[in-house]
Amino acid sequence: MTKIWRETGFVANDPWVIESDEVKATEDQKLLLGLDDLIARAEESNDVGLGVLIKPADDVRKLEPYLDRLDIVAVAFPAFSDGRAFSHASLLRERLGYANELRAVGDVLIDQIPLMLRVGIDSFAVTNETAIKRLSENRLPGIPHHYQPAVRDAEVGKGYSWRRQAKPAA
Repeated sequence: MTKIWRETGFVANDPWVIESDEVKATEDQKLLLGLDDLIARAEESNDVGLGVLIKPADDVRKLEPYLDRLDIVAVAFPAFSDGRAFSHASLLRERLGYANELRAVGDVLIDQIPLMLRVGIDSFAVTNETAIKRLSENRLPGIPHHYQPAVRDAEVGKGYSWRRQAKPAA
């Protein structure tokens, strides 16, 4: 079962769905379109409130003309070892100025959520049982030091490697 999590907690009745052979959108749900399908629909209509699923091999820059028409961009993490969605999220937030919902879907693991938050992802489609349990207990792992700047600053300030100093021993 997939649960949608934001920093405020789990979300009930999220309308967005990715269709598959097993899952079909109902009347009350909204479809996350593939990149090519979204572009085709946007070219044919003036629809707003759209959602798109960006897969690892997609060129996220193709979304730029349509960003103002999107309510949500979902970036896919098909496997723990595939981090291309981190780059997609960072590009959307920092260079393209996308300000609406940015969701991680796929292999969303508890250890990666703090890093996903740093690149601007603000909602998570979580299926991993351990991640769901830890998030329901408000047990998000912390990362005390960051070597690079990100969309979201480290809790103690920016994390630039050339300014980082070691903490004094206690």
